[in-house]
Amino acid sequence: MRPRALVAVGLATALLTGCAQSVDPIERLGRKAAQRVGSYGPAGAAGLPYRHWGLTAPLPAPPHRPARPVAMDPGGPLPVVKRVPTSDKVVFLTYDDGAERDPRFVDMVRELRLPVSLFLTNTVVGPGYGHFARLQSVGASIQNHTLDHPALRGLPYAGQRAEICGQQEKLHARFGIRPSLFRPPYGTYDTTTRRAAADCGLSALVLWSAAVEGHALERPLRAGDIVSVASGESTGASLTERTTAVLREAERRGLTVASLDDYL
Repeated sequence: MRPRALVAVGLATALLTGCAQSVDPIERLGRKAAQRVGSYGPAGAAGLPYRHWGLTAPLPAPPHRPARPVAMDPGGPLPVVKRVPTSDKVVFLTYDDGAERDPRFVDMVRELRLPVSLFLTNTVVGPGYGHFARLQSVGASIQNHTLDHPALRGLPYAGQRAEICGQQEKLHARFGIRPSLFRPPYGTYDTTTRRAAADCGLSALVLWSAAVEGHALERPLRAGDIVSVASGESTGASLTERTTAVLREAERRGLTVASLDDYL
């Protein structure tokens, strides 16, 4: 039999036996998306991803529409938000700097579909931007935490603007987005900070109302809390373990995790 005839017979046989894979690019993308996205319910790794991460039940899905989103402050250059005033039973997970790159944390965010917010500092992240690109691909929100992590309060406008706008440009180059939220290093700021951040295109200055100290929260969670989960700790619990502690506390209080972007 001629070579061309052999190729034709082989292709026909593969199609008839169902061995040929679809070459439809839409279908391939759909399959990849399905593999990336987890579930709030029991579907996923081993059928029970929430148990894999130390929870006793699936996280409830957050509301599709916030009950009471934060109104922008027309009287100031930029609103400052420490806690979200909402009646929704939600809290918000935030992470600063980018010093800790726990690979298991990427799996956790993907499998539990955690809408976390990452406030990144360029000099702290260093060569680790690829890790945060993976987190962005599984649903994490990338936000601004300055180029070099200085205490901004008292610095001149030009210096504050360079720190904030410089990181806006850096994150746009790395991730193709311009963040809308800004967290000042150490939580310190002044009116110049608010004006510079507004001029850099940011829409809110975000602080926090609850924090993880070591392996545990400093106090019980309440609806609307913005939780700061410290990163870069050299000893003690990993970033994944500290996040699990927050999720267990949220579970005890009947709360779930929502996206900060949806409320600000």
